[in-house]
Amino acid sequence: MEPLDDLVLITRRAGSRNKEKRVVNPFDLPNDVVDEAVYRRAVDHLRTHGVVLPRFAELVSPVAVDPSVDPDAADPRNLFRVHWYNDPATVAGRMVPAHVELPKALTGVDARILVMLGENFPIIHAHKVLAAYACLAPRLASGAFDPAHQRAVWPSTGNYCRGGVAISRILGCRGIAVLPEGMSAERFRWLEEWVTDPADIIRTYGSESNVKEIYDACAELERQPDTMIFNQFSEFPNYLGHYEVTGQAAGALFEAYREENADLKLAAFVAATGSAGTLAAGDRLKEDYDAKIAVMEPIECPTLLYNGFGEHNIQGIGDKHVPLIHNVTNTDIAVGVSDEGTDDLYLLFNSGAGRQYLAERRKVDQATIKGIAGFGLSGIGNMLAAIKVAKRLKLGPDDVIVTVATDSAALYESERDDRLKTRFGGSFDMVDAGEAFGRHILGGDSDHLVEMMTRDRDRMFNLGYYTWVEQQGISVEDFERRRPQSFWRGLREKLPGFDALIDKINHDTGLKRAA
Repeated sequence: MEPLDDLVLITRRAGSRNKEKRVVNPFDLPNDVVDEAVYRRAVDHLRTHGVVLPRFAELVSPVAVDPSVDPDAADPRNLFRVHWYNDPATVAGRMVPAHVELPKALTGVDARILVMLGENFPIIHAHKVLAAYACLAPRLASGAFDPAHQRAVWPSTGNYCRGGVAISRILGCRGIAVLPEGMSAERFRWLEEWVTDPADIIRTYGSESNVKEIYDACAELERQPDTMIFNQFSEFPNYLGHYEVTGQAAGALFEAYREENADLKLAAFVAATGSAGTLAAGDRLKEDYDAKIAVMEPIECPTLLYNGFGEHNIQGIGDKHVPLIHNVTNTDIAVGVSDEGTDDLYLLFNSGAGRQYLAERRKVDQATIKGIAGFGLSGIGNMLAAIKVAKRLKLGPDDVIVTVATDSAALYESERDDRLKTRFGGSFDMVDAGEAFGRHILGGDSDHLVEMMTRDRDRMFNLGYYTWVEQQGISVEDFERRRPQSFWRGLREKLPGFDALIDKINHDTGLKRAA
């Protein structure tokens, strides 16, 4: 099937009126202005709101934003903070992303595990704001999305919809958050403060495992003429943004450590399933350093591992489907982590008794204790997955694993209180801390882990058919296009075109870069 160059126009009935609506085929990525009238309105809208869009290249190699600009404000200048170098660290004299290196005293393995911190991204304190910007910028700059007249719909299991609402607020357009009702109370409190209208928060049934219910809600919204769905699970710019921005940030972090020790090897990149956007950084690291790519998922809902289903509490990871943008046939390892572990370790890392145990009994340094206290649930899950990978591959002190903590612990305080009450009777002491550490870190082996061969990759890839072809209407031909690596290499060639479109719209607004 030959790829189309332009977005597809279809006609739908809205009420008693016929409305022509631009519906996006996710495979049709813009390389030019697709609607001149919409483009002109977007230019006027951005000019009115003082918005200059950063190019993807400017998020890879960022420049400083005026420090007086509040990073949590709906200020257009904060778009230039959508990168990994806010509050950077220094290694071997190089500026690198903020991160925590996990010592053997904590992990029990020799491999060096580096956890990049998403909490320093602006406004939402999670790196999903990068995915939201990456999905919106090409459509906005190509005249496919009209910020003056359309509502942006952000389907999510928690952080992506917050990022989308934040970007929408900056642009002066309405953003609609679609997320499961079972997500943490902190997410909903944030959304209530940021949406234009309380009705713009749509709570769907269930938890992060109930992704189909999110899709069903979006299908209803898509029938309305003034909405556009930015589905992170099928938006290839989500993949491209992480491939380019997160991948190069992780590579720069490894290079700095290798500057201090030339024998270091980047053994693996670990990321949770989620929308599979972050996993794209692994594709970059595999190309540049021959690193293995490991995908983490909850064993309570082991979709990739066992074609399984279920419910879990590692929030922010959508399950029971395989994202369209997951380059499954390039993935090397699938590893399961229990939410029993992430919940218990969240308490361990964020309680007085837990921190005392780590310091006194495990001899973990205070800087590490402070760093891991900031991990959200999926970050702890990625840490546990990295430890499992290190054990299975028998990695040594010259092997490096890079992973991410998507968001901060502040999003889960209500979950911590609930876990403390239901699991530990309201009290978490040194004995509980020792049991949690022993069970989930020292006692955790490399079970529920598959080193993927061709048959495993094909099985996991094929599982996506039921979501994308049978439920979401993707053609079999388009679905199959994603199987060979030539498709993904061709996809990456779109990035310079995206930056060219962004340059053009910035030029036409006549505004200078926000600084």
